[in-house]
Amino acid sequence: MKTKRIFAVLFLLAFTAFAISGFIKEENDFTVKGYKIGDEITAINLMNVDGTMTSLTDFQDALGFIIIFTCNTCPYAVANEDRIIALNDHFGSKGYPVIAINPNNPKAKPGDSFKLMQKRAKEKGFAFPYLFDEGQKIYPQFGATKTPHTYIVQKENGKNIVKYIGAIDDNVRDASAVNEHFVANAVNELLAGKEITVKETKAIGCSIKV
Repeated sequence: MKTKRIFAVLFLLAFTAFAISGFIKEENDFTVKGYKIGDEITAINLMNVDGTMTSLTDFQDALGFIIIFTCNTCPYAVANEDRIIALNDHFGSKGYPVIAINPNNPKAKPGDSFKLMQKRAKEKGFAFPYLFDEGQKIYPQFGATKTPHTYIVQKENGKNIVKYIGAIDDNVRDASAVNEHFVANAVNELLAGKEITVKETKAIGCSIKV
């Protein structure tokens, strides 16, 4: 009887270890999905809050883009709205406009419906595209996991190449306490023809709602 119990315990331990290892592998597999620095991004053609389909090819004079996955409802995203506006105001005319994309499923988060996106964009006076990732097809390709989550891409030989991935700055909660402006620094380095010093940081925010 003791032998059977020992075998049963050993079997349970082995099964548990296998399950955990599989879970860890799955988690690790997820983290490696999405774009890496130097990758070419896919074409984007999504509905803007003005009711038109918007593509990166519409911006013929752009040198690149500051693509930010954001939304209406996440307090971290809301805390960054003025910073996103400022990035577009400062860098849009220099060739790096902001492209904001809402990746959330409105069925899971009704406050992120297209209609409420339009309302929010009007309230805040967004002067940049605020696109709806209908069917949630774009954000997984990028590997975005948070709102906000930022990708800087640069045009190179007709391709949009990833140059930076991560946070806008080093204090997602409080703009007045920011010490490192990751996105602004990266774009300034690109404009100066330099290699980006900090290419990746950790995006902090709300999980994307599926």
